[in-house]
Amino acid sequence: MSTLVASDLDRTLIYSAAALDLSMPDAEAPRLLCVEVYERKPLSYMTETAAGLLATLADTTTFVPTTTRTREQYGRIHLPGRAPRFAICANGGHLLVNGESDRDWQRTVAARLTAECATLDEVRAHLLHSADPAWLLKERVAEDLFAYLVVERSLLPQTWVKELAEWADARGWTVSLQGRKIYAVPKPLTKGAAVAEVARRTGAAQTLAAGDSLLDADLLLAADRGWRPGHGELASSGWDAEHVTALSEHGVAAGEEILRAFTRAAAAPDRSC
Repeated sequence: MSTLVASDLDRTLIYSAAALDLSMPDAEAPRLLCVEVYERKPLSYMTETAAGLLATLADTTTFVPTTTRTREQYGRIHLPGRAPRFAICANGGHLLVNGESDRDWQRTVAARLTAECATLDEVRAHLLHSADPAWLLKERVAEDLFAYLVVERSLLPQTWVKELAEWADARGWTVSLQGRKIYAVPKPLTKGAAVAEVARRTGAAQTLAAGDSLLDADLLLAADRGWRPGHGELASSGWDAEHVTALSEHGVAAGEEILRAFTRAAAAPDRSC
């Protein structure tokens, strides 16, 4: 049986120093492998045990990194094991095949965005008009597909995100708050749709998935089995689904446990993990 493994990266498989959530004494902390460098400084990590599990998984399944990152941001990550044939960037906006964005998929995405939701320019204008300079640090556009704000979280009014989500929903967009970033993403732009396309192309018999944010919910729903860590938007909101396992582990330990679960499910797809 061929298995496709589609996993979110940040705070699912890889972790910044601030997100590691190491609760044990320093002498008992796991050895870490740096998998991303930014501006000549180490940025993202996974445990060495997780790195070994991922390298083996990449040899025995179709492993598909599935991220909201832009292609440039994804390019900074160097995961252990063989280079993936497929990768998904920009929350499903780009399907990379051997490192190159697939043009047929680009055209499919562009057609859906035009037909089903408000324009990026309209959403950006609303974001900038409604955001308060007291807590807005940066505004960015990703791949000309979606927008996000970097905010001072402690100053952000709780009601603002809810009001933005209601405004965006009526225009075919969704909103997600992840750490200091507020994402505004068109509803047709999903990781789940891109993963379904990879499954179609590869003829995968089963799809496994993992993710921590609300932008990963459709990915988990599109999979045959899924896992979410004990941290993140999905955990804090109590989101669940019958075929999705909610792990108790937090931080980098959750990334390791997700890879163990992937490995068990790929090796014995007919048995519970």
